[in-house]
Order: sequence, then C-alpha cells, then structure tokens
Amino acid sequence: MMRITHWISSSLRAKLLALFIVLSTIPLIAVGLISYQKSYTSISSHSKASSMLQADMLGTNIDNLFKDTERLLELSNNPQVIHFLFSQSETYQEAKAILQTFTLYRDTYKYEDVLNISLINLYGKGISERRGIFQSNINPLRNPHFQTLSQNPELILRIPPPLISGYDRVDGFTYRDQGVISIMTAVKQRITHEVIGFIIVDLNDSFIKEFCDKMTIGTTGFFYLLDQQNNPIYVPPVQEAAVALVQETGLPAGQLSGSGSFVLQTAGPPWFIVHTSSLSTGWKIIGMAPLQEIVAEANRIRQLIIVSVGLSIIFAITLNYLLTRRLTRPIQLLQHKMRLTASGYLEAKVKPDGNDEIADLGQSFNIMVEQIKALLEQSIRKQQQLQKAELRTLQAQINPHFLYNTLDSIVWMAEAGNNDGVIRIVKALSGFFRLSLNKGRDWVLIRSELAHAQSYLIIQQMRYRDILEFKIEVAEELQGYPILNMTLQPLIENALYHGIKNKRGKGLISIIGHTDANSIMLTVADNGIGIPGERLTLLREYIEHPLQSEDTDTAQNGFGLQNVHQRLQLYFGDEYGIRLDSSEGYGTQITVRIPKNRGTRR
Repeated sequence: MMRITHWISSSLRAKLLALFIVLSTIPLIAVGLISYQKSYTSISSHSKASSMLQADMLGTNIDNLFKDTERLLELSNNPQVIHFLFSQSETYQEAKAILQTFTLYRDTYKYEDVLNISLINLYGKGISERRGIFQSNINPLRNPHFQTLSQNPELILRIPPPLISGYDRVDGFTYRDQGVISIMTAVKQRITHEVIGFIIVDLNDSFIKEFCDKMTIGTTGFFYLLDQQNNPIYVPPVQEAAVALVQETGLPAGQLSGSGSFVLQTAGPPWFIVHTSSLSTGWKIIGMAPLQEIVAEANRIRQLIIVSVGLSIIFAITLNYLLTRRLTRPIQLLQHKMRLTASGYLEAKVKPDGNDEIADLGQSFNIMVEQIKALLEQSIRKQQQLQKAELRTLQAQINPHFLYNTLDSIVWMAEAGNNDGVIRIVKALSGFFRLSLNKGRDWVLIRSELAHAQSYLIIQQMRYRDILEFKIEVAEELQGYPILNMTLQPLIENALYHGIKNKRGKGLISIIGHTDANSIMLTVADNGIGIPGERLTLLREYIEHPLQSEDTDTAQNGFGLQNVHQRLQLYFGDEYGIRLDSSEGYGTQITVRIPKNRGTRR
C-alpha cells in the first residue's frame, strides 16, 4: 500500500490515471444503478405483458376457429335435413342432396380440420359424410351429451378428446390414431321447436397443437390447455415434468379464473405463469416459463453495466498511456507510410496534423510521392507511345504485299484487254489507299472503315472472281461511331486466305454489325473450311498472349489477328478486342468489340 501511495505521489502519469479513474467510474456506477433499476422494472413489465398478449392471441385463435367451424351447425336449419330427421323413410335423392350440401359447405368455407359431419334423429336413423345413411342400434338418448342437448336445445357443446365417449361416434366409426374434438347441437322442428335429432361435427385436434407450438413464452416456456373440469386437452410431450411440477405445487383455483399472471414459487427456480380462457369453449389457456427467461433482458442490462464500468477503467488507463505516446505517434505513422511507399504502394499519404516540424516533414513526404507518381506515369506514357509506334510499323507492313498482288492483277487484266476491270480495280485500289492513309490519323468512322473494307473486297473479288462473294450488313445508325483505322481489313484478309481459298466452290464473306447497351460488335464471318479445335485453342492463346506462344506457324497465321486485338486493347482497355469462333468445315467468325462512344481515346 505504501509503495502504491509513493508511486502515485511521485508520478504525474500515476496521478492522472487515479484522477481519470475516479472521475469516470463513480458517476458511471451511480448512473448505472439508477438505469438498472428503471430498466429492470420496465423490461419485466413489458415481457409479462407480451406473454399475456400471446396467451390472449392463442385464445382468440381457438375462438375464431370454433366460430368458423360452427357455421356448419347452420345445417340444422336446412329443410332437407329437418325432413330427413323427422321422417321415418328417406329417398336416395334426399340423402344425396344432404351430402351435396355438406360438400357445398366444405367448398365454401375450406374446412381442412373437419373430419366428419353426422346427423342422427331420436330413433337412430342418421347420415354422415363417411358412411352415408345408417341406422344406429343404440338409443341416441343414452348419450349423456344428447341428453344435455335435449334439455337445453339452444346449447352448443364442444367436447374435448378426454370427454369423448363411444356414444359420440353415432355412425360407428372410431378414430384410432387421431385426437378428435366434437361440436354438437340439437336439431329442432321449425314450428314446435321440438328436438328431432342432433348434428355432430368432428374436428382434428391437431390445430390445438399447431396453435400452441406457434406461440412462445420465454425461451423454453410453453402453453397448454385444460378443459372446464381442469382435465388436460393438450400438453407438450417434452414438458410433462414442468406441468407435473405445477400440479404438485397446487395452483389455487381462483388464480386460474379469468386472465392474469403471477410468479409461482417452487423448491427450485421460480416460474412465471400466465393464464386466460377461451370465450367460446371456456377452456383454460396456461403459459409457463422460468422467471429467469422473462427477466433475461434486464439481467443482460446488468451485465452490460458491469462491462461498461470495467471498460471505463481500462479506457482511463489506456488514455493516460496514449497521452505519453502523443508525440511519437506522428513519427510512427510517417514511418509506416514510408514502408508502404517502399513496397510499391504510391497512394500512401500522410495527413498533416498541426504546424510543427513533424507535420512539415509529412507534407514534404507527400510532395515526394506525388513526384514519383508523375515520373512513373510519364514513363508509362512514353512506353505506350513506343508500343503504338511499333504497332503502326507492323500495320504498315501489311500493305506492300497486297499492293504487289493487286498490281500483278492490273497488269494481267490490261494484257487481256479487260479495260473495265482495270478501271474498276484501279478505282478500288485508289479508294483503298486513300482511306488507309487517313491523313496519318488513327481514327475513322465505321462508315469509312466499311468503305475501306469494301474497296479491299472488290479488289480481291476481281482477283478471285470464281471463289469470292461478299456482303456488308451494318445499320446506318452504327456507322457514325469511331473505330481504329485498318481494323477490319486484316480480319477480311484472314477470312479470305485461310478460309475461302482452301474451300471448294464459291465462298462468302459477311460483315455484320450489331450492338448491346454499351458496345458495338462488328463480325467478319466466312463459310470457309473453319479451324480445327486444337488449332483454334492455339490461335486464341496466341492472340491473348503472343509472347508465350512457341508455335511458329501459329504466330505467322495469327499475326494480323493479334495485331488488331492488341491495338484495340491498347486504345480501349482489356474488356475490348476480338473474339475468334470457328467450326471445322463450316466457317469462322471474328467479332470486334468496341465501346459505343462518340469520342475517342488517345
């Protein structure tokens, strides 16, 4: 103790720590105690009211179901039913009409839980959905329920499973595997109001279980039902021990009348009990759960207060520790940013805090990083310009070979005296090179690129008249968008020399344009010999990764395609370029994808 006192008196950090602890924990404890008391009372009342509401909802659901089902008792007013029960004889048509009336009621009100509807008169003649017309060998008035109804004709009896007797199964059918609730009332003669028979509606009692299982109280709590004589109608099977505990404790009868709630003290933990009654049946609905679950939220608040006080103490100690590190933290932050920059992440920036020397050092670091980024971007731009120059050089290498072949064709036509052919091919050649040069620009409209492609196809058609036809189908609204110069000609050349020339008979080269939301697609298709699957895979790999291909033949044949693909990706981005599709023996399609953008990228 003396050491602690000496340490506090001799250390400013210790004094600040003690002061922070006193100033933070004492007010928090006081506020926490008051908040806990208020919260405990409020939350406990809310939880109890919620449980009571659940019990009332369960009672309402049961009442509503009986109210809906008891519409079937309106059959007692049906003239055909009254005539059937009053007379000693019946006809087939009369019985059929009564059964159809049963069906009509079912179809109208969708009674899914109704198992059977029965009618019986005082002499044992009856009709039911299950058996049709029958004659009972037992006097109906031996049934105590029928005796009660005879004395009280306006009464409606709702008989739970424990009180059902064999007399209640008037048509002789018994439910072996199902619990049944029977609803009974008397059928009276219209004029004299004399009781002439009874109507019985059998319900599957599974709806009781469904209603009870849907309602929850606490976490492990449950609801169960008792009839008016306190006989159990439904008790959850897994909770029999808990129900037995309540029965052994002996609830006062007065506590279960009407609606209400109370805490039941037992030898173990106390239980919270909520109870109400069904208005239509008089059955008691009882819910019970450990009291600890009902007030669990209040206990969690208490734990939260304890944790809050503990965290406040830790916070006070941590705050004192952080104050001593206040001067060193900016330097550590600058060191961290420098390490990120050294690893290649040039987006690391220091946010200056204050106007001291450390803040000035951070600002100088930011300026240095920006200069490094500018130098790197400049280097990247120069590299891209170099790539563009190389690609333009490769592009220029395409034209001489084509020019030589075309000039040979012109000479051949001139020697043959085909003046019209010479004029046509020279015009096409002139247009081809005029559009190829394009005043040194990289960009043309799709309209110009199609004209350039058409000039090339006309020249080749003059040379290969017997094997080549072509068509161009590009909508006028697409022709106003920009495209890189010399995009289509290498693809057409590939279709001609690698597809059409090796095909027997006349070939067709098609240029088709289509679009989607953000892109324009121009497809150069031929009906040539196509590309075998293995070679198609190699060509696709070479187009995407030319430096990784070791197949010289593939590189030579795919040079033009790779040149176009690389140019498109260089200008537009990796999501654009060409896609190569082919079926051996059927032809090849090369699709160019460019952005739908009126502007251009440089």
